[in-house]
Amino acid sequence: MLTRTGVDIDTLDRDDPLKARRELFSIPRGVIYLDGNSLGVLPRAVPERLAEAVRIEWGESLIRAWNAHGWIDLPQRVGDRIARIVGAAPGTVTASDSTSVNVFKVLAAALALRPERKVILSDNGNFPTDLYMAQGLRDLLGRGHELKIVDPEAVEDAIDESVAVVMLTQVDYKTGRLHDMAGLTAKAHAAGALTIWDLAHSAGALPVELDAAGADFAVGCGYKYLNGGPGAPAFLYVAARHHDTVTPPLTGWMGHEAPFAFDLDFRADTGIGRMRVGTPPILSLIALEAALAAFDGVDMQVLRAKSISLSELFREEVERRCPDLVLASPRDPQVRGSQVSFRFEHGYALMQALIARGVIGDFRAPDIVRFGFTPLYLSHADVIAACDIIEEIVATRAWDRPEFHKRAKVT
Repeated sequence: MLTRTGVDIDTLDRDDPLKARRELFSIPRGVIYLDGNSLGVLPRAVPERLAEAVRIEWGESLIRAWNAHGWIDLPQRVGDRIARIVGAAPGTVTASDSTSVNVFKVLAAALALRPERKVILSDNGNFPTDLYMAQGLRDLLGRGHELKIVDPEAVEDAIDESVAVVMLTQVDYKTGRLHDMAGLTAKAHAAGALTIWDLAHSAGALPVELDAAGADFAVGCGYKYLNGGPGAPAFLYVAARHHDTVTPPLTGWMGHEAPFAFDLDFRADTGIGRMRVGTPPILSLIALEAALAAFDGVDMQVLRAKSISLSELFREEVERRCPDLVLASPRDPQVRGSQVSFRFEHGYALMQALIARGVIGDFRAPDIVRFGFTPLYLSHADVIAACDIIEEIVATRAWDRPEFHKRAKVT
């Protein structure tokens, strides 16, 4: 099948090196899922693995499962799987808590490493929870810290000797704008500052090179491109060079050097283990571990190439067919994550109409319709089918019905 711009869809999908991965996922019939950047599709391996864990490990082994089935090692085992995806060495990533809690932990730890500096630098494209956690920590510490928020394009020039920490989301959650991790980290280090990178919209979607970029800290979630399920455990990265000096701000028993010695005084574990807090959510970690198997053997550069191919096809088709939709994402795919966003005055209603037709994306206030491209389970034919439906709904104003304007709690 050729598009009007001459793209051979059949050839692209036939030659796709990732096409067999689609069979690893349970995609509902009649759905074109363009929201993997918000909640990933269910991997087929997860239900059976969870059922086994519930029936045998919990049901039969009971408390013995912590040793017999390696439950106690799950945070590190899952962390090491994620480490490969985000360009980090084994032993530098742990799976634990939520992204918000992990932001608090690494930000507090980073500020403690730069006690003489007071500025936390971020941008207005950062995900709000990161900013909220920074505001709360600033107020809790009461030591005169300042949260300085600038435009994404102004971050580099705002890095100076007053900055303690540069805290950024690598891929802007609304527009998909991609920060230069290596360049900004180098600039921060030259000024004596540390970096924290939120990988929520990049881990599993594009090549991330935490170690090579010299990043100090990173966080990310398990339920977007990593497909770990709603509320899946998040992850946390600390560069190996900081392991002996970083001070965990939340000193729970699982971060203790010997948790089952039950000492009354806290002694931090060695390495990344010191950043753990409480008892890990075993069933959620088991689901995430099973989901991550879909990445086994995947070359992240190949995944990125398909991501760009899918998103560029989508951008070109939507812009050509629907001039009322205004591109909100960077036009250059090299500075864009694995999503494409458009502005439309009635974006919420449009997205609800699309969802009703089986094209699932999401809406971000005030006017952005957002579409994510997960290369492991999407095809170019999916993109064209989605564009056909978008074009029809926009052309006929099918979005302009009362039920599509009624706001739900989750957008």
